[in-house]
Amino acid sequence: MSVALAGVIGVALGAGLLLSGMTAPAKVIGFLDVRGGWDPSLGLVMAGAIAVYAPLARWIQRARKAPWTDVAFHLPTRRDLDGKLVVGAAIFGVGWGLGGLCPGPGVVAAAAGRETGLLFVAAMLVGMLAQHGWVRR
Repeated sequence: MSVALAGVIGVALGAGLLLSGMTAPAKVIGFLDVRGGWDPSLGLVMAGAIAVYAPLARWIQRARKAPWTDVAFHLPTRRDLDGKLVVGAAIFGVGWGLGGLCPGPGVVAAAAGRETGLLFVAAMLVGMLAQHGWVRR
């Protein structure tokens, strides 16, 4: 049951990303281009998502001991910033700005058969494998 529910939730998220245009790299690049033709719609989508998510997340964590799709919540326990987190965030941000996709919309774009999404997911997998190899050394 939980795998099916997670699949339905994933499809709903993907449909929302497609409908809002967030799987189009031009939308992200337009948002980041503050000197040219700035497009604030990505910020509005993010603000809407935060407005819905933030109160619901707090309420759910108080009301439930575990999510519907797992046996426990998997939340970070550390609150400090270390070099790995800062470097990883910087790499993520630069990649997001250059490519116009982040993992969620990238996977959705790939599933929709878009070339940019397929290239993004391939590059993401290569990066994940490289990072895994680096950590194991």
